[in-house]
Amino acid sequence: MNSTPQSTSLPHFRAVIEYDGTDFLGFQFQASGRTVQGEIEQTLLRLTQQSTRVVGAGRTDAGVHAFGQVISFRSVWKHPPSDLRRALNALLPIDIAVRFLDLAPADFHPRFSATERWYRYQVGQWSIHSPLRTRYAWELPPTVDLEAMNLAAAHLIGSHDFAAFGQPPQDDPTASTIRLVNEARWWHQTPYLFFDIRANAFLRRMVRTIVGTLVQVGLGRMVPTQVAGMLASRDRSLVAQPAPPQGLILMSVTYPGSLEFPSISGLSGAEYSAEEHTSGAEYSAKEFIL
Repeated sequence: MNSTPQSTSLPHFRAVIEYDGTDFLGFQFQASGRTVQGEIEQTLLRLTQQSTRVVGAGRTDAGVHAFGQVISFRSVWKHPPSDLRRALNALLPIDIAVRFLDLAPADFHPRFSATERWYRYQVGQWSIHSPLRTRYAWELPPTVDLEAMNLAAAHLIGSHDFAAFGQPPQDDPTASTIRLVNEARWWHQTPYLFFDIRANAFLRRMVRTIVGTLVQVGLGRMVPTQVAGMLASRDRSLVAQPAPPQGLILMSVTYPGSLEFPSISGLSGAEYSAEEHTSGAEYSAKEFIL
């Protein structure tokens, strides 16, 4: 196979992708092991006979899922973007799908152009262990105090130094750990608890560490005001262990003005609600992929 440098003269594509992260070592390419980036690049190689570098908006960890991950790449593909989307979906493995694809604006970058990321964490509360539903949720007892967790989450809103809850990107270890959180709230819909958090950006393992800490509050092992102290301390030894990865989903990524994606039904993740998927007795695929 030929190798083509990522020339700026090549067409620039962007896409919204969905994936089940269970069997991946994460989004970012690794020398050994299966990754989302690696699978997409291999599929593009099959389609174009040229190597292609894919860039993502977020580097999800091993086992973390995505409903609205954003990627971009330059390719020698000469046909309409709609044909590229169909071709990718025909060849990609079953746990990755391209939900939308078009030509990217000239100055678009999936990571650096983004103004907000939205993550959701799913907690399942059922009477007995459910192997199927646990693939996409963290099983916890029904005694978790939702009100206490929301009181604790309120301390996260605003601009704070989140060094206690995460680490800068591996490619920039000296980067700032200050992040702006616009939303952090728990809500309930039987048999699930959901935690939605939106911020301008996130540190490595920040969301899962926040969830793990808030759950300790919900279990009565910490009090809500301790979260404010953790933020001020910048001390990682004070926070809880990260929540397991399978409950976390990258829901969507937001871009400003001229760089935003077209208004397409289902693209924003807003319809991704438990309301139509939690009948309890019905074991449909939709119930497990919230």
